[in-house]
Amino acid sequence: MGHAPEAATLNRQAYLDWEAAQPDKHEYLAGEVFAMVGVRRGHALAAGAIYARLRSHLKGSRCDAFVSGMKLFVTDADAYFYPDVMVTCDERDRRAELAIEHPRLVVEVLSDSTAAYDRGVKFAAYRKLADLREYLLVDIDQRRLELYRREAGHWILLESEGDGPALRLESVDMTLAPAEAFEDLDENA
Repeated sequence: MGHAPEAATLNRQAYLDWEAAQPDKHEYLAGEVFAMVGVRRGHALAAGAIYARLRSHLKGSRCDAFVSGMKLFVTDADAYFYPDVMVTCDERDRRAELAIEHPRLVVEVLSDSTAAYDRGVKFAAYRKLADLREYLLVDIDQRRLELYRREAGHWILLESEGDGPALRLESVDMTLAPAEAFEDLDENA
């Protein structure tokens, strides 16, 4: 495995060139590179369940759902991320080979090691995406969905947990209940 280029010389293109030759994924934020670590079983199952629901719901539409392997580029944050799930309906993204730039929905499944990053640095960067309408955080341990929705320039929070009601994902015209997001998890996830 190659080493990341020196921070002083690392720019977006150097990151892209370097990461293309790596066996593992790395996120990039303003010249810094962060290794992506493997996920727990529950993380993968929750992300997969949400992706499957979105993929089925969006079939036949002009929207595409992606799960974990596609980059998201945030120009105003000089960052590349690998969201757990994202949806774009933008024609410009239909031509993108390397990274999506205009998602309307981004989903991150929280883990102990990434929760603060997903709620803080990542969400601050994601808020710079003009086309992003909703940001869904999936808390496996609490079996809770936290949906941040942009309304009139402000972000509002909607939550549901356990056997709670479904949340309306207005960005993709779909509902999602905690029971659906966590349907494949058992008590040990």
